[in-house]
Amino acid sequence: MTAPNHTFLFADLVGFTALAELEGDDRALTVALELQRRARDVLMAHGGEQVKAIGDGLMLHCARPAAAIQLGLRLVEIMDEPGLPPVRVGIHSGPALTSGGDWYGQTVNVAARLCAVAPPGRVLVSEETRSSAGRMWRVQFGDRQLHWLRNVSEPIPTHLARRRDLGAAMASVLGQARKRRTSSSEAMA
Repeated sequence: MTAPNHTFLFADLVGFTALAELEGDDRALTVALELQRRARDVLMAHGGEQVKAIGDGLMLHCARPAAAIQLGLRLVEIMDEPGLPPVRVGIHSGPALTSGGDWYGQTVNVAARLCAVAPPGRVLVSEETRSSAGRMWRVQFGDRQLHWLRNVSEPIPTHLARRRDLGAAMASVLGQARKRRTSSSEAMA
């Protein structure tokens, strides 16, 4: 029996150990709890659920890949303020098994490993998630890169995701429409 596809996000505070060392365990705990609180505030809007908190990180689940990407971008945004460490997010989609409120399988492992290699303040999305998400108007994906991940036998194709500048996106759409009109006019002449 094949397990249905799911999408998992792992979010991690960058530099958490250094924060605890420099500012103390109380401050580190406060920041970790702030990430959890802020994540809870945006989960429902993206159809997500928190599977568990893992120290300074979170394991989240979404039914839809596009919603997971939007959620990952939102997590980075809500923690982007002075005095808080940046968050990095890894997202992967595929089959997974659940038991006792937790999730298991290679899909979960890959999502966690992608988080570990994601740059600070960025969202690293697997090719599987990107293609499953379909076209996303407000999201721009970087070039495809391969990542060899710990204890994963094959490299995982990935893309960095970021919010699309709507002004640039609109200019691009208008420019394409203008080119089509110009081409049509020249063809008629």
